[in-house]
Amino acid sequence: MSELHSSVFLVMVSGQIESGAFPGLDELYCKCSFVYGQDWVITSGSEEGLSQVTVKGNDNRQLFVWNFPLDITFKSTSPYGWPQLVISCYGPDVFGTDVVHGYGSVRVPISPGCHTREVNMFVPESSSSLQKFSAWFFGRRPEFVDPRVVAKGEGREVTRVRSQGKIRVRFNIVTRDMKKLGYDCEPATLQHPYVPPGASRAYKGEEEGREET
Repeated sequence: MSELHSSVFLVMVSGQIESGAFPGLDELYCKCSFVYGQDWVITSGSEEGLSQVTVKGNDNRQLFVWNFPLDITFKSTSPYGWPQLVISCYGPDVFGTDVVHGYGSVRVPISPGCHTREVNMFVPESSSSLQKFSAWFFGRRPEFVDPRVVAKGEGREVTRVRSQGKIRVRFNIVTRDMKKLGYDCEPATLQHPYVPPGASRAYKGEEEGREET
């Protein structure tokens, strides 16, 4: 059992999707999901979520406030495929049909502590003016079949998109047993990485050998 625990590390993610700014819109709700690599497993919490519908604020900022909670814990043996949070926003168009008003993704911070991220959102666009008018008239705007595709690179270079809005996300990150596997993500040591004992002497001897040759 001790060998099993020493071979994995934990990443605990909490926080919330706080607010968003989408000029020209009045009502929005969010869907969110986490995308991660094959070595990652969810031990607790929810992989997906759906927020409440909120209306734009009446103050000068005109923000959509959700304060939608995030709470999930991962375990993994490798940092490859570090989790990303994918957000998609929906709301009614002029005909009252729910359509997508923004996609965005942000990687979960690697260092423990409290982090705030601004996520730039975008929407797919039709490839021609005729298709754009047809989509508006019939209320069938372009959207991804699986929103999680925005966290992947495959096929993104051929997708035409338009920037639309921003979302503010707050993360609270707690990690466990990462240093035991040789991964140092502490904020205080990222600028001054930990050097194992003897490594500096070996590096110095290597440099002296280069100078002699």
